[in-house]
Amino acid sequence: MAYYAAVEGRRLLGETTPSELPGNFCMTLQHPVGVFGLITPFNFPFAIPAWKVMPALISGNTLVFKPSSDTPLLSVLLVTILEKCGLPKGVINRVFGGGSSVGSAIVKNKKVRAISFTGSLDTGKWIMGEASKDARKVSLELGGKNPIIVMDDADLNLALDGVIWGAFGTTGQRCTAASRVIVHEKVLTEFENQLIERTKQLKVGNGLDESVDVGPLINELQLQKVAKYVDIGKEERAKLALEGNVIQPLPGYFFEPTIFSNVKGDMRIAQEEIFGPVVALIGVEDLDKAIKIANSVEYGLSSSIYTESIKNVFLAIENIEAGIIVENQLDDTNWFSPE
Repeated sequence: MAYYAAVEGRRLLGETTPSELPGNFCMTLQHPVGVFGLITPFNFPFAIPAWKVMPALISGNTLVFKPSSDTPLLSVLLVTILEKCGLPKGVINRVFGGGSSVGSAIVKNKKVRAISFTGSLDTGKWIMGEASKDARKVSLELGGKNPIIVMDDADLNLALDGVIWGAFGTTGQRCTAASRVIVHEKVLTEFENQLIERTKQLKVGNGLDESVDVGPLINELQLQKVAKYVDIGKEERAKLALEGNVIQPLPGYFFEPTIFSNVKGDMRIAQEEIFGPVVALIGVEDLDKAIKIANSVEYGLSSSIYTESIKNVFLAIENIEAGIIVENQLDDTNWFSPE
């Protein structure tokens, strides 16, 4: 990321343009914004800070950097590396504390001229509102309720691999995790049965053990949140196709992969970000209905479609309201390989 930002720093170009007035010359110059406030989450606790810190530094800004209280150690390492590389004192200022105290202070401080935040939708909305009072710059990467569409002509084995990775990789603790799977009704039963059997084979445990497929949740609060949403799904009368539970004997915050079927698009488990290993299966009769359900949430981060039809792919690209749309794609991480 440092090399990438350094190269991009050579392209912080201005422009020259002819003037409509005689004897005048027009040009634009790039100037640093000033003080950047960087607020990062617990997941990807080294990568996300690097994504924010390096471009801000190469653009000539100074930084106030608040990492998640759940993962502070890697932020210490990052700043130590930068200082050992010769970064002057005071250019990056790491602070620790909760969002309601330290994070809020960063956002409300008018000397902070730009804010980059990765986290929940509600917090992002609040930050945007606060920054707008002084017309300050904001960069937000927020949550997702990301859909995977599986059409009746899809390669089901490929789609299963993608769903298992998307739903249960990193224990669902990533903004682009796939928590909704919208399946054509012609293949829904077959897909559900295969997904259940594949998911039963996943091993939950210490993420440092290479034989483990699904690691822990970040803390007790998140464990309780996931358990709460499983109860909500039951109350909404979704079918618990594969019941996940808190795993008591393991030291840590472990929750079994969970699959709901017969889910309606307006149920809470299909509308709200859970950030855990819980996936909702939604049956549809055609692509139009699938796209409508995909767009029915207040999030718009990522989406996927599995189909053999290039027409379906382009209809999805044109009509799904998400910043990322991928087709027939599988992450090259083979942690879930049945072999």
